[in-house]
Amino acid sequence: MDKIENIELRLLSLKDYDALKAATKSAYKDVPNSHWEKEEIRQLIKIFPQGQVVILVNGEIAGSALSIIVKNKDLETQHTYDDVAGDEAFHIHSNDGTLLYGLDVFIKPEYRGLRLGRRLYDYRKELCESLNLKGIVFGGRIPNYHKYAKELTPKQYLDKVKRKEIEDPVLNFQLSNDFHPVRILKGYLEGDKASKEHAVLLRWDNIYYTKPSKTPTSTKNVVRLGLIQWQMRSYKDLDDLMAQAEYFLDTVAGYRCDFALFPEFFNAPLMAKFNDLSESDAIRELAGFTENIKERFAELSVSYNINIITGSMPEMINDKLYNVGYLCKRDGSVERFEKIHVTPDEARVWGLQKGNSLKSFDTDCGKIGILICYDVEFPELSRLLSDEGMDILFVPFLTDTQNGFSRVKLCAQARAIENECYVAIAGSVGNLPKVHNMDIQYAQSAVFTPCDFAFPSNGVKAEATPNTEMILVADVDIDLLRELHTFGSVHNLKDRRHDFYELNRKK
Repeated sequence: MDKIENIELRLLSLKDYDALKAATKSAYKDVPNSHWEKEEIRQLIKIFPQGQVVILVNGEIAGSALSIIVKNKDLETQHTYDDVAGDEAFHIHSNDGTLLYGLDVFIKPEYRGLRLGRRLYDYRKELCESLNLKGIVFGGRIPNYHKYAKELTPKQYLDKVKRKEIEDPVLNFQLSNDFHPVRILKGYLEGDKASKEHAVLLRWDNIYYTKPSKTPTSTKNVVRLGLIQWQMRSYKDLDDLMAQAEYFLDTVAGYRCDFALFPEFFNAPLMAKFNDLSESDAIRELAGFTENIKERFAELSVSYNINIITGSMPEMINDKLYNVGYLCKRDGSVERFEKIHVTPDEARVWGLQKGNSLKSFDTDCGKIGILICYDVEFPELSRLLSDEGMDILFVPFLTDTQNGFSRVKLCAQARAIENECYVAIAGSVGNLPKVHNMDIQYAQSAVFTPCDFAFPSNGVKAEATPNTEMILVADVDIDLLRELHTFGSVHNLKDRRHDFYELNRKK
């Protein structure tokens, strides 16, 4: 092979036909009648020009990739290559389809080893993303199968190739390019003796695919978080406390934040007027403000165009005390969440009951989860939320010592890594000398990320100054999570051993 001076990838032209035909015959010496007829190439260029490309080395065709668009229903059952490509007019092609079907991809023998095939596949993936298709599919040959056909079924052969017990250059290349096997196709390509006319239906999924909608949508990929590191101080009444809350909302909304996160029990200063009562009676009096606070936050979420996570508040239900919070969405809807695990102090001093409601929430910024303080120290809860598609986990917390804060912080960072999601925590600072059992607080609000190349190496997106009243604003990119799920250095979600253990939620 001569010295490589230029490599070019461009759209196929009908003028390339003779050179394409010669290159195809060179690449498929063991497959009879492998070349495309001129009218077939003419039709492919006519119906889907951007799907037909060639790669040139020093001006000579070194390889090509041909494709069409098909509907998913056309591939739900067994099919052959002729079912897809046997019609010279390619009537199966549909501009309304959802899958890019690979008709052919090859590299001439003398140019193999230059990773030119990867360039062709990368082009297909980029085309799939730009056209917003669900993925790429094709029937992959298994040219070494004839050596093992007497002792192995095609499925057994595929399993051994995946385990690296058998070398199959074509199938190994597809698997290394993020294609996964869907099913074995029998009688796929007539005359393919090397594969015994079998093929593997392979698929690559477009992680950026979004389902087309006839209604306007404002789902965002880059989400701005506003965390309120709340200063505990005396307030004369509920109006005074809510004026301070609105001040922070006005500030984070001014920065065009999509979410505002308040800490756990941020309204605890209102217990000062009940300090003559026992701790358990005082917090039950505090619960009397919860409904009013929820309604005010619901109004503020609409007027400031921001989704508000209210932190948490005590709530009485059937004479039992729970730690709850509300997600007040900017569309006017309100949803409730509960603290599932109660600390020994909360149970002993206040008589708090364990919650029994856990769910993820759909928002205009994707699916989120909310866990109150101690709950983040139990990995099962966030894993259940992750299985529901959670992208961002919010944790309102309240800790009095650095020890308690470290438990929340370190567990929150672990949740970000193991669930490949963002975790935002917000707590309170300062002192409440006139409220029993709420004397001091320690916090450093933060946003945590997974630890991979697209994220900070230490997994910390942003941190507030410890023990200082302030807001923390940070942007998180949801698309980076999608890339991590597929292309990350490790796959904490995909690599779970479902064959070895499982996590079930009791009804």
